[in-house]
Amino acid sequence: MKINVLTLFPEMFPGCLGYSLAGKALAEKKWTLNVVNIRDFATDHYQSVDDTPFGGGAGMVMKPAVLDAALSAVYKEGPLYYLSPRGRLFDQKAAQEFSLFSEMTFLCGRFEGIDERIIEKWKIQEISIGDFVLSGGEPALLTLLDAVIRLLPTVMGNQESLSEESFSNGLLEYPQYTKPQNWEGREVPPVLLSGHHRLIQEWRLAQSESITQTRRPDLWAKYLDQKNIKKGS
Repeated sequence: MKINVLTLFPEMFPGCLGYSLAGKALAEKKWTLNVVNIRDFATDHYQSVDDTPFGGGAGMVMKPAVLDAALSAVYKEGPLYYLSPRGRLFDQKAAQEFSLFSEMTFLCGRFEGIDERIIEKWKIQEISIGDFVLSGGEPALLTLLDAVIRLLPTVMGNQESLSEESFSNGLLEYPQYTKPQNWEGREVPPVLLSGHHRLIQEWRLAQSESITQTRRPDLWAKYLDQKNIKKGS
């Protein structure tokens, strides 16, 4: 997979993606990173990339001509995304979809955002990691890419663990335990020591359902809807 990133702060990449599983995969060229400095495409002496918004208001807006030049130089194929609070909400399903692409290009905004005409011309898709505002698209993109890269084939050593993680089946993950069996008077649930795989799976599912129902009623409602659909099919 090839990742193109257009940003005003290229030094922020690969950042955390240069470590652990993602970093190892990057070193092994299981994915590649092409980081482009948007400011390189400014045409004036000061390398200006922003200007005041029409209609007034606080802040600055990134110029369309500069962004257009950058995109023209970088973008070749695949989906094109702009990190934006008003975009489609990124979730585990989206991460799985993204992991199937061979190339993706991401535009990281700053200030009050980018000129709307760039989005229209390039048919850019907007994507959000949550209902909150960051100082720019870079932190959001690092989070998004971490979720995607770990899903690439051979990046995760144990593929089975991917299917058991939170959100993979619409539920939050069940509790995990390791040695020692007794820690400060707290025992590991006996069923996990039984060696009875069916009972262990049933316990884990029950725990996931209970935790999801308590902590994420929105996910629980969706989970129940999916169960009802499957029963009716």
